Amino acid sequence: MNTLFRHLSPTLLLAALSACAVIPDTPSPESVALPQGTPVALGQAVTVGTVVATPMEVVEDSRCPINARCVWAGRLVVKTRIDGPGWRDTADLTLGEPWSTHDVVLALTSGEPGRMAGEGQETPKEAYRFTYEAR
Repeated sequence: MNTLFRHLSPTLLLAALSACAVIPDTPSPESVALPQGTPVALGQAVTVGTVVATPMEVVEDSRCPINARCVWAGRLVVKTRIDGPGWRDTADLTLGEPWSTHDVVLALTSGEPGRMAGEGQETPKEAYRFTYEAR
């Protein structure tokens, strides 16, 4: 067998070896998305009606702390990637406000954990969990 490889040119040998390579299929977003209603972390995909939503970044979390009284309730805004059949959008979704694209209406319906007064630090990104609904 060694004599066979010695007589092959490097280009021919590389072509022969690459023909054996196995390239896995790239999964579609739907195949890796969690079921609708599942709270997801940043970067995790979830099915929302006919689309897949993936929270990418917390843009703003100015919500009133759970253990405080506030004049203004504040907002939670999450940059979210939305994948539909043949299209992709990215939008800043605000907690409780519906958002529409391509005849699809969805909403960010919860963001946990809530903020606590007196903690002195922001919620760690890995602690967040988000829930989306189709409307």
